[in-house]
Amino acid sequence: MALRDERVTLAHGGGGKAMRDLIEEVFTSVFAPPGMEDQARLQAEALAEPGARLAFTTDSYVVTPIEFPGGDIGKIAVCGTVNDLAVGGAKPLWLSAAFIIEEGTEIALLRRIVATMAREAEAAGVKIVTGDTKVVGRGACDGVFVTTAGVGVIPGGVEMAAGRVAPGDVAIVNGVLGDHGATILAARGDLALSSAIESDCAALGHLMVDVLTVAPGAKAARDLTRGGLASALNEIAEAAGCGIEIEEDALPLRTEVVGMCEILGLDPLYLANEGRLVVFVPEAEAEAALAAMRARPEGSGAVIVGRAVGGHKQVRMTTAFGGQRIVDMLVGEQLPRIC
Repeated sequence: MALRDERVTLAHGGGGKAMRDLIEEVFTSVFAPPGMEDQARLQAEALAEPGARLAFTTDSYVVTPIEFPGGDIGKIAVCGTVNDLAVGGAKPLWLSAAFIIEEGTEIALLRRIVATMAREAEAAGVKIVTGDTKVVGRGACDGVFVTTAGVGVIPGGVEMAAGRVAPGDVAIVNGVLGDHGATILAARGDLALSSAIESDCAALGHLMVDVLTVAPGAKAARDLTRGGLASALNEIAEAAGCGIEIEEDALPLRTEVVGMCEILGLDPLYLANEGRLVVFVPEAEAEAALAAMRARPEGSGAVIVGRAVGGHKQVRMTTAFGGQRIVDMLVGEQLPRIC
């Protein structure tokens, strides 16, 4: 083992032996990309299928704290990028991973992050095939920042777009909402909150494949990250030019999350999620989509929360008391640095 340092120094970003040792022992030895060069060379049988298209996405992750109940920045980096591909109907296949590392960061922390990423990538059926590292001075970043890009293949005949949602389509979420945002808030320790809640962080590629298999008429999906369910529904309503109505009593929320939001004056509809999505399907396919979701651990709590409607272009919620309120797009942010 050539790497004996316990913490990252500026030498590890200088292009010499220290940098090579860091990259080989911490990163490439775990990710093991085949024949790694300065670029990945990709092949997939799926690309040869008639009508197949490439999907491409990129994300940066700056979550604080870097490790939290239910995950770490590496898990979010893999799952978040996989999910961005999956909700567009793509089968995620390849990822890149770039790291900005602050001088003084523990090598052991990097090893834990990389191990998490390798484990999550294998579970999601994707390969991390290329990457980069940069080391910056103390104070130039907050520990570790990760940027991932993802490439997947959209099969022929799959067309997922928010503009396709129409009145009558049913909105389904795959589980309880707000766990990630609540977990990060509690993990920071700023408010002396104690909670057993864990982040919902999960890759949803396999779940979306199952949904599209039994509900080929699915119209659109969104992962419910920053801005939560409320912001995702507003984006879809605006693109589709129709209204969306949801039922408060149908929303899957933990009592602990609701209680935390009441104490702090937050709205759980806007809390971030890292393993939750909403998908709109024709009513005739809703039960099949629900069953497909519930057959997977990441979708075991799937429920119908509402539907698209005509007559207005807003997101409205029928409250537990029988009234209605408008659910607007989030203005600003409830919590910073949640992903």
